[in-house]
Amino acid sequence: MGGQFSLGIDIGSISTKGVVLDDTGEVIASTYLMTEGNPLVSVRRLLGDLRAEMASDMEIHAVGTTGSARRLIGAMVGADAVKNEITAHAVGTLSRHPEVRTILEIGGQDAKIILIREGVVTDYAMNTLCAAGTGAFLSSQAGRLGLTVEEMGEIALRSKAPSRLAARCTVFAESDLIHKAQMGHKREDLVAGLCGAVAANYLGNVGKGKKITSPVIFQGGVSLNAGVVRALERELGCEILVEAEGPLMGAIGAALLARDRAQREEAFCFDLADCDYQTRAEICGSCGNQCEVVSFYRDGDLLDAWGTRCGK
Repeated sequence: MGGQFSLGIDIGSISTKGVVLDDTGEVIASTYLMTEGNPLVSVRRLLGDLRAEMASDMEIHAVGTTGSARRLIGAMVGADAVKNEITAHAVGTLSRHPEVRTILEIGGQDAKIILIREGVVTDYAMNTLCAAGTGAFLSSQAGRLGLTVEEMGEIALRSKAPSRLAARCTVFAESDLIHKAQMGHKREDLVAGLCGAVAANYLGNVGKGKKITSPVIFQGGVSLNAGVVRALERELGCEILVEAEGPLMGAIGAALLARDRAQREEAFCFDLADCDYQTRAEICGSCGNQCEVVSFYRDGDLLDAWGTRCGK
């Protein structure tokens, strides 16, 4: 299979996503795995999974990274483009849905909203430290109820009287869940209540003051929970589009951005994943700023460093 291919990697706090796109922007290989607190190890696994899906004659000539560890992994893979999540999600989504006006995204610990008008990002917002409107909150409460996250959406749809749970923060919602369970609320009503709490917290925190208009697309791992989708549709009064590529959209956008900027002559080498990578964090005492500088090494050679506030 000939042609030039591009690689996009989205490294989040909970999950790491990767895609390989062909010349037309279609996904020809993809993977989704847990970051498990170590983005370097998760990207090693990701590159191995993608290489196993690709034909032997396929060459990658553009690499892009996004997500919370985008700079670290960008240095690791020699990325052509290192972009923030807002830009990557917008570019990826517009490549599939040029008519989109609102992007809702809820991941494991991060959540964001992106407003688009005539193909241009006009406003956006990201969540604060509160986790009540994220996948991590749903995951922890699923365990409390003896469920998997995958089961929650289907169970929530059975509810005819969702429990009203406090949506202001994780602590309040969890306490309310325990109290309602002890009062005898049905499990499906508790699960539907949790999904509603996630939706309410997201709209009241991330979406506060934003004019949400159709078409609306919901992305991120939580978009696969049908209970949260229904709760958001009920709150917004409009249909929400969820598609299979949604959780991969940041990686798709990163790959497209890299394709537009790449100037490399040699193909990307997957053997980079087999090198020895080390990070070293230290306080720079050359001035009063006391910057915490992180240095990143491959096989003992310095690749990059960041964290300085004074430019020394």
